[in-house]
Amino acid sequence: MTSSTYRSSAIVGLATFALLTVGCSSGGSIDASMPPQVDLIATSEVEAPPAEVKLIGERDVEVTLTGPIAAKYSTATEKQKQALGKPLTGDFNAGTRDSGVVFQQFQGGVIVAKNDQPGTPAYITWGRIREAWNIERDEAGVPDIAGKNGSPGPLGVPTSDEEPVGDLLVTTFEHGKITFDPKTGEVEVTVNGKVVPSGL
Repeated sequence: MTSSTYRSSAIVGLATFALLTVGCSSGGSIDASMPPQVDLIATSEVEAPPAEVKLIGERDVEVTLTGPIAAKYSTATEKQKQALGKPLTGDFNAGTRDSGVVFQQFQGGVIVAKNDQPGTPAYITWGRIREAWNIERDEAGVPDIAGKNGSPGPLGVPTSDEEPVGDLLVTTFEHGKITFDPKTGEVEVTVNGKVVPSGL
């Protein structure tokens, strides 16, 4: 596999400062004959995420992750990879929804991205937060067996991984958040700013 790099350059100069100073000065003079000075030129190289990642899934079936899903998996920590476990196979467990959302289910979680465009962030959802996200809900977020769950549901697509906030673990979604208290086991679901029953 070939490796490419993304190169980003940052140039910070006094020219911008000088122009702002002239435009905002209180009438004092500035020597415009002085050439602008460049303070910093910084270049960094970051390895590009792989275009695909091959894993062995359930029943020893090879699974190929691509796009944002492959990028997220390749940058996941060892702890995250171990918690995810093996990728699940079959159309129900991976693919692209009608909305364009891409996903890959694993034994212990799921990786989801809003679309399969390069650079689109993908997020890992697992544990009790994933269980609450997978509860079928009506449009207001109240559990309802006739409702929708996961990304088509009222919470929408994840917009963060599970992050610690104080004593809680929190995942944000397009239209809300789910918090989990590991000490008490309590799960709180918020849809469009309103706390709704977790359904667990």
